[in-house]
Amino acid sequence: MAGPDLIRTVLYTINNLLQQDKYKAALAVVKGFRNGAVYGAKIRAPHALVMTFLFRSGSLKDKLRAILKATYTHSRNLACFVFTYKGLQALQQKIQGKSLQSHSFLAACVGGWLVFGDNNNINSQINMYLLSRILFALSRLAVEKGFIPAPKQDPFPLFATLVWGIVLWLFEYYPHTLQPSLQSSMNYLYHDSNVWHDISDFLVYNKPRITGS
Repeated sequence: MAGPDLIRTVLYTINNLLQQDKYKAALAVVKGFRNGAVYGAKIRAPHALVMTFLFRSGSLKDKLRAILKATYTHSRNLACFVFTYKGLQALQQKIQGKSLQSHSFLAACVGGWLVFGDNNNINSQINMYLLSRILFALSRLAVEKGFIPAPKQDPFPLFATLVWGIVLWLFEYYPHTLQPSLQSSMNYLYHDSNVWHDISDFLVYNKPRITGS
């Protein structure tokens, strides 16, 4: 019965350690790494699965390898960023004895440069996703702080008008400026729908099925 007793002792020691306030900052960094890894995998895996099977050619093995690679990269990068951000934030707070708004900004800047500064497809998607969110947030903050007047009417219809007008103009005349995954999606929607040969690739399939000779 030494095995169960040992497990109980180890669990008791770990749980006791987790309750110690003096280790809270360091433990929060470790859990942040864990949460980053889990969340990155949960977000990327279904997205990579859908996009790979919709738009990527190749064998099943190649597709599965691409899904796993994208999921691993997203999970690893997010975990490393959270670890770096929370670690630097805690370090600054310990040095200065209090928490400042600049701590969050500086820690995130360093983490962004180290982790998300590499120009690859995964990082590009994440950075552009965040860019759209912070533009919205900064607009709201500017209104809250009184830097710009509150709009008298809902600006969202104008926003949607400009977004769709600009993106389709870029797609039709300067497609090379758009991200490859966005180009693929738009090609499927707007260009592939201009081509068909019979009922099979008009309603059933997007493109004619290739049969062996």
